[in-house]
Amino acid sequence: MDFFFFIGSLYSYLSVMRIGAAAREAGVPVRWRPFNVRAIMLEQNNLPRSNPVKMKYIWRDVERRAARYGLPFKPGLPFPVDPQGLANRAALVAADEGWCEQYTREAFRRWFAEHQAPGDPGKMDPRLAALADSEEIRRRFDEQTQAARRLGIFGAPTFMVGDEMFWGDDRLDEALEWAKKR
Repeated sequence: MDFFFFIGSLYSYLSVMRIGAAAREAGVPVRWRPFNVRAIMLEQNNLPRSNPVKMKYIWRDVERRAARYGLPFKPGLPFPVDPQGLANRAALVAADEGWCEQYTREAFRRWFAEHQAPGDPGKMDPRLAALADSEEIRRRFDEQTQAARRLGIFGAPTFMVGDEMFWGDDRLDEALEWAKKR
């Protein structure tokens, strides 16, 4: 199963914190695929943060769901975050090196529990920041985003099982069930 996520997506937080254990329990391998959902949402004029009524609901919904899953949530998080995409490109480096789950979980934990906005190069390991800022990783991150476009992905998190798309944290269990059947 491919897991398309964005560090900066409130709902991705819920999936990032749960997918590893749930997938291992289901026996489903997961490929972590950071991508630029912000670029896709801008292209599609799908901007929840420009709708204060919807954003109020999203904040409360994420807070409720985090409590349901026993995940930290400290109201008043900085948002939006990672304007340059550095945290997400660092996740691509971490995926290449086999530690994407750990990196991404920690980035979200710091954001949601400690209000440390992801993507601050001053708080990132210098080696990781340099790699994440390289032309090679920038190009590959753009390719990852283009792959998401080709698949018709419009939001994060999205789970792809073959050609089947499951969008939203509330589809994680359904995506895992679908993957198990394949």
